[in-house]
Parts: sequence; structure tokens; C-alpha cells
Amino acid sequence: MKRRSSQIITGAALAAALLVTAPRAEAHCDSVEGPVVVDAKAALGRADVSPVLKWISAAQEPAVRDAFQKTLAVRKLGPEAQQLADTAFFETLVRLHRETEGFPYTGLKRGVKEPAFIGNLESALAAGSVDDFARLVGEHAEAKVKEKFAVALAAKAKADASPADGRAYVAAYVDLMHSTKAIVEAVHAGPAGHAAPAAHGPKAPGHSCD
Repeated sequence: MKRRSSQIITGAALAAALLVTAPRAEAHCDSVEGPVVVDAKAALGRADVSPVLKWISAAQEPAVRDAFQKTLAVRKLGPEAQQLADTAFFETLVRLHRETEGFPYTGLKRGVKEPAFIGNLESALAAGSVDDFARLVGEHAEAKVKEKFAVALAAKAKADASPADGRAYVAAYVDLMHSTKAIVEAVHAGPAGHAAPAAHGPKAPGHSCD
């Protein structure tokens, strides 16, 4: 039982660390240094659209193939035309890819420093093993989970001392519960895939337990 609990905590810790940087991770593919544009450059370099098709849906494929052929034609007009055509193709491809993720296209990002975990995870993919990465992430995230729990536990001990202390406990309690809820849902969720994120309406001021 203890071993099972340890496995659950480790898995949850890994998910928690990834959730912290999820927004920027989603935007990783809109960077000119990101994998979508890297594959687009390779495709244009060898005049073969195949490398970029995995980044889009089947329904988007005709539009990308058409844009690719037009880009190849314009590239022959000279260096300046090539640069403009390439950029236009990158923007088209990234915009369509973002659609498959359910996120708006906000332009190509240049010189953006990505979270370290992205490079580390891609290195793990290249090496064929995630063991070291998962261990480090698990260690850091488990420490954060324990920290939140300790804060909530300490606040609970004096929650009845005054209204202010009670509110401090509620804030720590809600923070712990919401963090845990996100972790558990991430651990038990299916593949993320390319789907629009759930719509979230405006939250009321103060604390919420939903």
C-alpha cells in the first residue's frame, strides 16, 4: 500500500510540474525555433511537404499543400522573395497547427526563451529514455506538493483563533485542493490530442471550492 501511494505521488508530482508551465508549452510550436518551423524549413529545403503534414489535420492538408507549392514557386524569384514566401508559409502552417490545438494564432515568436523542461524533454526523446527527466521532475514537484500541504496543515492548526486566521486557512486549503484536483485529473486523463480547451467563464472574487 505504501509503495502504491509512493507511485501515485511520484506520478502526480510529474504531472504537477508539467502543468505549471503548460501555457508556454502550448505556445512552443509558434516559435521560429520551434519544431513546426524547423520541419517547415526542412520541407522547403528539399521541396518535399511530407515533414510538415503531421502538424496539421487531414482536413487542412489541401490548403497546406497548395501554400507549399506556391511558396516553392515564389522562392525561385530571388533571395528577398524567398524570405517573404518562407515567412508566409511558416505563418500559415503555424496558424493551422494552432487551430488543431484549439488556440488562437498570435504571430510567430522570435527569440523566446522556452522553459527548460521543453529542451530537456526533447533531449529525452532524442536519447530514447525519459528516466532521468522524470526522476528530476518528480523530485522537484513532490517537494512543491509537500510544501503546499505543510502550509495548509499549519494554517489548519490555528484556523479557529481569529477570522483572519480562518481565512488564511481557507486560502491554503483551496490552493492545496485545486492543485491536487489538477494533478489527479492530469494523471487520469487520456491523451491530450488536438482539441479546443474547455471554456472557463469568469470566476467570482474570493475563494472557490469548485
